[in-house]
Amino acid sequence: MKTPSRFTGKKYLNTVPTSMSMNYGRLVRRWLLGKEEREPRRSLGPFRADAGALQEPVPPAALRVTWLGHSSTLLELDGKRFLTDPVWRRRASPVALGPKRFFAPPLPLAELPELDGVILSHDHYDHLDKDAIRALAPTGVNFYCPLGVGAHLRRWGVPAAQITELDWWQEVKVGETHTLAATPARHFTGRRLTRDNTLWASWCLLGPTHRAFFGGDSGPYESGFREIGAAYGPFDLVMLEIGAADEQWADIHMGPDEALVAYRALGGGALLPLHWATFNLAFHSWHQPADRLVAAASPAVKLLLPAPGQRVDVAAGPLPGQWWQAYL
Repeated sequence: MKTPSRFTGKKYLNTVPTSMSMNYGRLVRRWLLGKEEREPRRSLGPFRADAGALQEPVPPAALRVTWLGHSSTLLELDGKRFLTDPVWRRRASPVALGPKRFFAPPLPLAELPELDGVILSHDHYDHLDKDAIRALAPTGVNFYCPLGVGAHLRRWGVPAAQITELDWWQEVKVGETHTLAATPARHFTGRRLTRDNTLWASWCLLGPTHRAFFGGDSGPYESGFREIGAAYGPFDLVMLEIGAADEQWADIHMGPDEALVAYRALGGGALLPLHWATFNLAFHSWHQPADRLVAAASPAVKLLLPAPGQRVDVAAGPLPGQWWQAYL
């Protein structure tokens, strides 16, 4: 059974009970008094992707991925290129006091290769960057997003013909060979004072040879991930968030342990962790999500742990290097 999204006419709802038990007094105390190393003690990087290599044509049966920080990846899949949740802004916020990047993007926007699509998971500031969207729109690239997110893009000047909005379980063809499917997640949306008037989603990227899953943001959702794996798996590459988790909002963000549960529910494949080591968004240390993932993953999990900007050939097998240890 494919669980449909739920819309009241005004707001989208999760399909399982979801809450955030926010004690704001406790949040302030933790923010001011917490001893976690929430930001690196020294600057990370600089990291640099190989822009020249990324400009080369994608082989028809290749699966490669370059993590650009947070949830931004450049995915090369069976001859096409897709960019996920492009965020190049210095701060994940509408104001100058928001969370600041730990490192500069390893590839300037102007040096991106030609894209076959931009995949957007939801409209939060750390996933939907107005400036990046405005810079990408004149290239003519198509944007694929959940229901309602297209209104943001149109307001920022993206032509309607370049925008495709999908509900969960809807599919769209990209050329003759590839299919994108919007799939469920357990999260919420909103910019400034609005909340949940746009949908959130994960995505399946299906080529003639390979299949990849991009989780966006989600809390624990084992049943939903099992549905996705049954419908579109097995996947060659699974990309899941591991950072920004906390007990006060455990329903909307997975930590490393729940990411491993989701990975198994989806059916395995290579696992690339996202949503960590880029912004200070929670009360754990900046490197804790990756440390815990490495400790908790069994030898059967094919972990990919590239440095920002490092291009990974998924077929080459696990990439166990722990680049962040050099900054501790």
